Amino acid sequence: MKRDYDFSKGERGKFYNKNVEFQTPVYLDLEIQEFINKLASKKKKSPDDLVNSILKKNISLIRSVQ
Repeated sequence: MKRDYDFSKGERGKFYNKNVEFQTPVYLDLEIQEFINKLASKKKKSPDDLVNSILKKNISLIRSVQ
């Protein structure tokens, strides 16, 4: 690593976008991730789509008993 860096030609906020929405990463246990990946592969879906559909079904189930 250099001792000093020259930022004299740098542009502050070049990549800043006030309208960007960040998504929270979700980390699964290894065994759950492996299960989801295998099931998604069988169903020819992406793991993201599969997890979202599972969660949507669970949300609707939880709401139905509240």
